[in-house]
Amino acid sequence: MSDKTPGQRAKREPSKAAPSKGAPSKGAPKAAPPPGEAGRAAAPPGADSGRGRPPSAPARPLYVTGLVAALWCIGIGLAVLTTITLIGWIAAPKTALGHGLAGVFRTAVNFWLVSHHAGFSYGQGRFGLLPLGVLVLPGVLLYRGGGWMIRVAGLPHRQRTAVLHVAVALAAPYAALAGLLALAAASAEVRPSAWQALVGCFLVAAVAGGLGAARAVVAAEARGRRVRSGLGALLRLLPERPRSLVIGVAGSLSVLLASGALLVGGSLATHLSDAGDLYDMLAPGAVGGVLLLLVELAFLPNAAIWGMAYAVGPGFSVGAGTSVSPTGVFLDAVPAFPPLAALPQPGPAPAISLLALAAPFVAGAVGGVLTIRSLPSPVSEGAPLWGFVSGALTGAVAALLSALAGGPLGGGRMATVGPSAWQVGLLAALEVGISAAIAAWVANWMVLRRPASAPSRKPGSKKRAAEKRAAEKRAAEKRAAEKRAAEKAPAEKAPSTKGAAKKPAKPKKPVRAVPEPAVPLSAPVPGDDDLRLEGPPKPAPKAPHAPDPLEFEEAEPVLAPRRPRRRTEPAPGPVKDEPQPPGDGTIVVEGHLEPEEPGGPHEPGGRKPADERRPVPPPREDSGRTENRGGAIYVLRDDPDQDA
Repeated sequence: MSDKTPGQRAKREPSKAAPSKGAPSKGAPKAAPPPGEAGRAAAPPGADSGRGRPPSAPARPLYVTGLVAALWCIGIGLAVLTTITLIGWIAAPKTALGHGLAGVFRTAVNFWLVSHHAGFSYGQGRFGLLPLGVLVLPGVLLYRGGGWMIRVAGLPHRQRTAVLHVAVALAAPYAALAGLLALAAASAEVRPSAWQALVGCFLVAAVAGGLGAARAVVAAEARGRRVRSGLGALLRLLPERPRSLVIGVAGSLSVLLASGALLVGGSLATHLSDAGDLYDMLAPGAVGGVLLLLVELAFLPNAAIWGMAYAVGPGFSVGAGTSVSPTGVFLDAVPAFPPLAALPQPGPAPAISLLALAAPFVAGAVGGVLTIRSLPSPVSEGAPLWGFVSGALTGAVAALLSALAGGPLGGGRMATVGPSAWQVGLLAALEVGISAAIAAWVANWMVLRRPASAPSRKPGSKKRAAEKRAAEKRAAEKRAAEKRAAEKAPAEKAPSTKGAAKKPAKPKKPVRAVPEPAVPLSAPVPGDDDLRLEGPPKPAPKAPHAPDPLEFEEAEPVLAPRRPRRRTEPAPGPVKDEPQPPGDGTIVVEGHLEPEEPGGPHEPGGRKPADERRPVPPPREDSGRTENRGGAIYVLRDDPDQDA
């Protein structure tokens, strides 16, 4: 009768003759692992992230990966800008946004090219005053694209070379596609600049993609630790000296841009009513108001750079023949754009705005200190030079930003808008460079003056110390685990012995050597027939070395108390000097050794003739016996009979 439950399939038992499915037979070749397992085992650390190529997929060529990433970035960017343009066209049809869907798409392509700082011509004028805020959209997409390319390719051995290759592989197809789009979007009214599209798109893709690739490389090596920004990851890949310069330039630029943004924000807050009047005059409506707000936000970086140019000294212009600087304000009619309400009134510059002139010197001090603090070692003579180089590089970057923040706004009087790049760069290099050199010299002097035993105060030293302690703790735990495993393995493999284990035998006690008497028993004593020593005397055997009590002591366990000395065993005394054996011609008188007299004129060597020598006394006639005790001769006499 079967014991299975109705409706339940009986379990199949594997045949004993046939080998099981999971266990291969002896001598058979080892089965190849599944494709997924093989790919996972051979996949580099950077590829197993879940967001890149699957572990089992073969690696693509780098140019193919770059083309895919470029298409992905361009497609998403165009989709976002086309959606915004379509919303504006629906809210306000028959405007400059285009006629029909083809015109809307052409306008979206122009906006996409503008986001890479590629200008265009409209009518008889050229528009080069482009918002820098729209760089965020392609920058973020290219940043993610560079990281994706690194994850697909895996973690390379040469990190800097791989980052450069990824940046070029992404930027080349990206710029080529941008040039084709610029040619396709050209029309009779709007003609985008093809060469600016090529150069701008290549630079933006190379910088953003390189930062994303650098962050992916460093994050793959960090093994769980978070890498917050691409600039920080790029700093880790740079050598120490260039890294210190980059840190100093970044610190100086941050102070300059922060001072410019603070100046613009304070001026806009004081002229907020004028900005409200301009907004009411435009009357954009609900949808137009949202689009106008987006345009204003896109021009905020330009406004901060204009404020930086004012703090440096040259200022900026809003049209031909105008100037806004600390020396005075000369303005004409300005466009009706609400953020331009922050411009001061014509005449002398506001007194409170003159405080911004201290910003370049503060920026130089910050940059000089950061440059010296990030150097691998203090430099006595080169500290001012390093500080000045940091300030000069800051001036060069400030000139580049000033050139990007300005440009023509059509033809005629508005052909000159924004700060002068060369003036801002030259003054910034001098002001920031000199103050950075002085600050670097002072910071280096303080570093050299600090004693060597003082704790390091470099930024991130506490974090590095904590990471080092954690790594040492993990290494100690790993060594302890390996030691326990090594101790456990022999105990498991050792065969079990029957019966009780034999007790270890106690070490045998060393036999103490009995010292021989200091004077041999063969020494002459009174009463012998011939007390004269004939021939050279035999040397007496030397007493053995006194045994060291610690050397012959019985070994005891380490933790057991030392066994007290037995009372029956006498403590070893000091070793006495061994008496010299009697020389030739020595006379033994009553147990004392009398040396021979020093040499005289009779015989060479000090020995007297035989007839002049001292006569030997006759032996004692009294009855008794002698005994040698420690070199002294004792005469033992018998006690007289008391009965007699």
